[in-house]
Amino acid sequence: MSKLPFELLLALRYLRPKRSFVSIITLISVIGVALGVAVLIIVISVMSGFDHDLRGKILGFNAHLTVSQAGRPMKDYARVAKLIAADPRVQGVSPFVLGPVVVQTPADANRSSQADTPILRGVDVATEGKVSVLQSNLTEGKFDVSGRGLVVGCDFAANLRLHVGDTLSVFSPGQIKKMKAAYDQHEQYAAIPDDYVIRGIFDTGYYEYNARFIVASLDNAEDLYDLNDAVHGLFVTLHDPEQATAIQSKLDIQLGPEYNVSTWMDQNSAMLDTILVEKNLMFYIMFFIVIVAAFGITCTLITFVVMKTREIGLLKAVGASNRQVMVVFVLQSVIVSVFGVAAGVSLGLLAIYVRNDFLRFMNHLTGFELFPAKIYGFGELPALINPSDIVIICGGSLFICLLAAILPSWHASKMNTVQALHHE
Repeated sequence: MSKLPFELLLALRYLRPKRSFVSIITLISVIGVALGVAVLIIVISVMSGFDHDLRGKILGFNAHLTVSQAGRPMKDYARVAKLIAADPRVQGVSPFVLGPVVVQTPADANRSSQADTPILRGVDVATEGKVSVLQSNLTEGKFDVSGRGLVVGCDFAANLRLHVGDTLSVFSPGQIKKMKAAYDQHEQYAAIPDDYVIRGIFDTGYYEYNARFIVASLDNAEDLYDLNDAVHGLFVTLHDPEQATAIQSKLDIQLGPEYNVSTWMDQNSAMLDTILVEKNLMFYIMFFIVIVAAFGITCTLITFVVMKTREIGLLKAVGASNRQVMVVFVLQSVIVSVFGVAAGVSLGLLAIYVRNDFLRFMNHLTGFELFPAKIYGFGELPALINPSDIVIICGGSLFICLLAAILPSWHASKMNTVQALHHE
């Protein structure tokens, strides 16, 4: 004799009906819950992946703190760098020059000259490795900015059809101003750009950085911006990026009001907040899919109740209480929900695992780039499976499905025994 509770035994028996119509309804309910859970897992994992990978790209290319002098270049940067580096929470400090320039490729028999306006980043090679991953993210050449050397992003190089060893003419902001002033005075002025050699090509994994940045030595960048021995500021990296706000407050007091200290969160707050809002919004929107699937469970139980009316009457006639009858149908919903949630988790995790293979297949099949890097910034579709998100999705789905079972189960428990026995 089975040791299972009477209600569970009966619920399992009802889930193996002889009528094929009811079997189809039950299967549809399971599929509905599974699809709802799978879509939720896929969407939330992708949004979490966006947030995680974006933070990684930002912290890999940019520093955790940026220190600059309000309204003018920083001349005593060596003193300020020494002061900042004295904090044991600081991992590295490096001076930088950062600003837009105009570049032009040389024309030859195979191609015409092309121009672009990237952001030039002047770096100190001796300390740059402590504040960014540029030196370790090279795909071609080497990180050599000595002399007239440049290191450029892979998408920037692809857009201008540049390779290691090619030359690139760089117009400084000062030259642009002089040309504009001469034009306004109806005078002639010929700006002679500096010619640089592409020594390396980097790939940060983020399109915006790969397409918009070129890297030169600190000395060359200072010359292009007429800074003499000054810099635009200092990049500071920390052992723990989450300590950025605390160290910012300390530096604000130490350096005084003439210096600006900004964190990586301040500089990218709009982008990070947008992703967080979109993730939360998608979470609530996608839960409506589970709610719709829960209506399928409600329909299934209503069908069961109608078809089992006489059996319900018999149960109550032999002594089954209203609570026991209600539990039978609630357990049916729980079993269907558990199978649906389990199938949904499996389907969602599988989809996450093969997401990029499927994306490449669809790109090949349709001839259309479904996830363009120029728009989203990533070469592949990111995803991060967060166990807490999975628990919330599964728990929320089970709770919604349980609520969907309450009304038909309560109705079954309240049936009049005599009327149920006479039901045809």
